[in-house]
Amino acid sequence: MNVIEINHLTKVYGKSRGISDVSFQVKEGEIFGFIGPNGAGKSTTIRLLLSLIYPTSGNATIFGKDVVKYASEIKKEIGYLPSEVFYYDNMKVKDLLKYSASFYKKDCTKRIKELAEIMELDLTKKIDDLSLGNKKKVGIVQGLLHEPKLIILDEPTSGLDPLMQQRFFDLLEKENQKGATILFSSHILSEVQRLCDRVAIIKEGKIVQVEKIRTLKENNYKKFKLETISELDFNYFKVDGVNQLKIVGKTVSFIFKGNINTITEKIANIEIANLWVEEPDLEEIFMHFYQREE
Repeated sequence: MNVIEINHLTKVYGKSRGISDVSFQVKEGEIFGFIGPNGAGKSTTIRLLLSLIYPTSGNATIFGKDVVKYASEIKKEIGYLPSEVFYYDNMKVKDLLKYSASFYKKDCTKRIKELAEIMELDLTKKIDDLSLGNKKKVGIVQGLLHEPKLIILDEPTSGLDPLMQQRFFDLLEKENQKGATILFSSHILSEVQRLCDRVAIIKEGKIVQVEKIRTLKENNYKKFKLETISELDFNYFKVDGVNQLKIVGKTVSFIFKGNINTITEKIANIEIANLWVEEPDLEEIFMHFYQREE
């Protein structure tokens, strides 16, 4: 079953670019990564899912229900953490969370206390007295206090120190083990690589790839590094499938996607002193998708 289905979703802001023809699905129980640099269209897509804005064309469903038509019903089962959180400054943390819990018509007192302890959040403080990181902790507790079936996170770790980031990741993994589906939007690739099963890569408002992270890393790409006996002409490895080519002296490095025999034939025709072939990390793969054609 797909918890999220996005079909040809498009949002146009006058002459400004929003998103165009975005389609992907998030399966029940998975942690799905949504990656791209700032301005690529991640937040626009999420706001459309939450019916905070409305599409120019296309549609999306959550739990099989249209996100516009059934918005109020769907939101009861969603936990959302925006990239930036804003609150009434004079409220105490506990009062804000109690107010948030009232929308779900369930007693969340015990759950709030548990989450606050995990994230080391002082419930007695006023919002105005909190640091950026502690305000983000409030957002985390607020998004999870009703034990949502779907958790949507937009750049969730900004403002958190490394220890709190680790606790947050552990918390997300526990929620996922209990059955929650998670859409994790970020431009920090190490986070996505650590948590997610599959990933959608968005570039300039369009989806360029939806794939399992394991497949991206293991099957499609290889990272080559060579030490040659003599210096090579830069164009020697300018062949189809070679990306991020760098030659410094007698050291050559690149990422290759394609028929492995093609590149091994090129290597066999030169004298080399050493050779390394590795799996690239997600960031190196990501940069391949974002390099601009000359």
